[in-house]
Amino acid sequence: MALPCSYGSHCAALPFPAVVSRAASSPPPRSRGRRPSLPPAGCFHAAPRDAALVSGSAAGGVSRRRCELFDLHQHIVPFAESWAWQQSIVTRRKGLVGTDEDHSDTLIALQHPPVYTLGTDSTEDYLHFDVKDAPFEVHRIDRGGEVTYHGPGQLVMYPIINLRYHQMDLHWYFRSLEEVIIRALQSAFSIKASRVEGLTGVWVGDKKVAAIGIHVSRWIAYHGLALNVTTELTPFQLIVPCGIKDRGVGSIKEILQIASDGKEIDETALIDKAYRTLLKEFAEVFQLSLYHNPNWDLQESKNFI
Repeated sequence: MALPCSYGSHCAALPFPAVVSRAASSPPPRSRGRRPSLPPAGCFHAAPRDAALVSGSAAGGVSRRRCELFDLHQHIVPFAESWAWQQSIVTRRKGLVGTDEDHSDTLIALQHPPVYTLGTDSTEDYLHFDVKDAPFEVHRIDRGGEVTYHGPGQLVMYPIINLRYHQMDLHWYFRSLEEVIIRALQSAFSIKASRVEGLTGVWVGDKKVAAIGIHVSRWIAYHGLALNVTTELTPFQLIVPCGIKDRGVGSIKEILQIASDGKEIDETALIDKAYRTLLKEFAEVFQLSLYHNPNWDLQESKNFI
């Protein structure tokens, strides 16, 4: 998830992200959490009985398309697991194309453990380490673009959206995802963010705070956006993020601390605030009604924190 596929590309879906390398000295993940099993794709003829409206219009207002929300924004989910989850949803959604039964989009919110991802044709020239002795896992996946980093404190949102019900225009979709982030930063933190001509993502000054990357198959878009909220930025120094050499990477926490002369920040509260605002702006920009889906079976897993 980081950089966009080229306009109109339909990269072949991989059954699982290829693990190029695992950090040889990395300790095994702690067994202190739970993970969701892979739920079915996000399509309901009606809301699940216990689904709760999170954002968007309710009954009596202008009807909006449904979007089910899987909220794991305070959990650390291994990249491979989230990718398999996305694929399971996309596979089912593709099977509904042309049936008039694709009644709901999907939004997954989570964080990842430290990981580097490369697109299908990414060059390893932008890695400042030997991929066979990488500091973290390295995955090559089915997107365009160059290398990026994901890690704790970075809020990742994976919309799985059928663009037939929105606009069948990838440029519009990129710009809409950017708009969600720009609005959220302004409304929640009074941070003035912007686009950069010819580049994808969201910037504050000359620092990139959010990466956006998608893949589209049969007009179903997936992957999504990654916003640096409290992210440790050091791992970005081991790569040329997104292949852009003349600009840096920033985070909301860094920006706020500079503005407040180093005032202490509650990181959990900061991530919660960013998450709530992103949800609100996402629902508004895409004119969706978000419904929290509680129907995931929690099981013990050593991989999920």
